[in-house]
Amino acid sequence: MIKLVKRAQENDAEAFIQLIELHKVNMYKVAKAYLHNEEDTADAVADTILTCFEKIQDLREPKYFKTWMIRILINTCNDMLKQRSRNCPMEEYTEIPTEDKERQNVEFLETLKKVGEKYQVVLILYYVEGFSIKEIAKMLDMKEVTVKARLQRGRKRYAEQLDMKIMYAGR
Repeated sequence: MIKLVKRAQENDAEAFIQLIELHKVNMYKVAKAYLHNEEDTADAVADTILTCFEKIQDLREPKYFKTWMIRILINTCNDMLKQRSRNCPMEEYTEIPTEDKERQNVEFLETLKKVGEKYQVVLILYYVEGFSIKEIAKMLDMKEVTVKARLQRGRKRYAEQLDMKIMYAGR
């Protein structure tokens, strides 16, 4: 991947496209967890790709491409959320799942929403995206101790939400 990044930094469009292909699913998952609807998710991913393309020469360490790209995506999502809250009240978009796997993903995201945003982001970056605590701390500009604490509290809150779901389903 480092070679692809270096080629992309030398204005090789094909190398950049390959990099995006490698990471598009991860980008989608992170954006979806933040924004909760397809339209905004697609916009955030597209804006991030454009920003990365325009600024890839600014990336100092090619081995941190994914971290750099996800950080840009998170900033884009946060900007969209700020703009959304200024323009109109947030609406919940309910998706109708068509398959079991889709239904599980929707349930996972719905449960994750109830955990709280500051825990949600760390849980997704750690468990879904596979970033280390150190990488997450760097990405989110916080101390590693804070990331560890949020992971611990986030896991606890997620487990509590699952217990409540099971309790209500049994009625």
